Amino acid sequence: MGRPSRRGRDIDGIVLLDKPLGLSSNDVLQKVKRLFHANKAGHTGALDPLATGMLPICLGEATKFSQHLLDADKRYRVVARLGQRTDTSDAEGSIISERPVSLEQAQLEQALERFRGETEQVPSMYSALKYQGRPLYEYARQGIDVPRPCRLIKVYDLDLLGWDQTHLELEIHCSKGTYIRTIVDDLGEMLGCGAHVSALRRLSVADYPNERMVTLDQLQALTLDEPTAPQTLAALDQLLLPMDSAVANFPEVNLPVAIAGLVRLGQPVTVDDTLSPGLVRLTEGAERLFFGVGEVTENGCLAPRRLVAEPRA
Repeated sequence: MGRPSRRGRDIDGIVLLDKPLGLSSNDVLQKVKRLFHANKAGHTGALDPLATGMLPICLGEATKFSQHLLDADKRYRVVARLGQRTDTSDAEGSIISERPVSLEQAQLEQALERFRGETEQVPSMYSALKYQGRPLYEYARQGIDVPRPCRLIKVYDLDLLGWDQTHLELEIHCSKGTYIRTIVDDLGEMLGCGAHVSALRRLSVADYPNERMVTLDQLQALTLDEPTAPQTLAALDQLLLPMDSAVANFPEVNLPVAIAGLVRLGQPVTVDDTLSPGLVRLTEGAERLFFGVGEVTENGCLAPRRLVAEPRA
């Protein structure tokens, strides 16, 4: 393996970081990138500093497939503080209203039912969505409200874990683009008392196993003595999931090496006409080496979409 060069290593894979409280997603991304001495890194959907939990970080060529994790379903556990509404819909904001809480189980269950299934949601002004090239939170910090179109979201499961007249705890399995803060804020208004997020943990992204998560402390402990020694880097690399795990749910198309070579050159090829149109995971040869994502068209052609720069074991 050898020691990394000054510019870093060409290392490919995905680390499932258990993001700590109080750091931004970009903060932990940069820390992980330095610990792995990676040339390139990117995360797959930001978590607020208030939030903890699963944050897949893509290294090297895996960054080409991070969009598919951004688009994946996610599961959260959230604690809402009842009786207080904040300008950011979470505990980091300023309280803008306080109201008494008087709740009954039936009232709460009726309100929660309105969030299940497909609904439309107006994103928070304190989100990273962009308007005229700038994130919404920049406008919000200047006191400027800008138009935000409704977005269609889907809540597959919404379970009430517990509640009292001060807090309630929910577990939510939802589609991409769902803002948990907005659900909590909207719920508080439905209940007439206001609410904001006091704690949030992302439990899962796509089908990634929870037990493969590692903490920043664990990564730092591995690099404490000899951060660039071959054995240290090897121990870090053992924690990586393969980059094609980001597209594990795509059907596989295995191509002979010669045909795969044409696809690598950008040429569409004809494939089995029994394949359904859509995105597929491309592998080559008997070793089924992953080399990218392609798209099968209606007429049975396979065109490359995102390819690994070169064959990597």
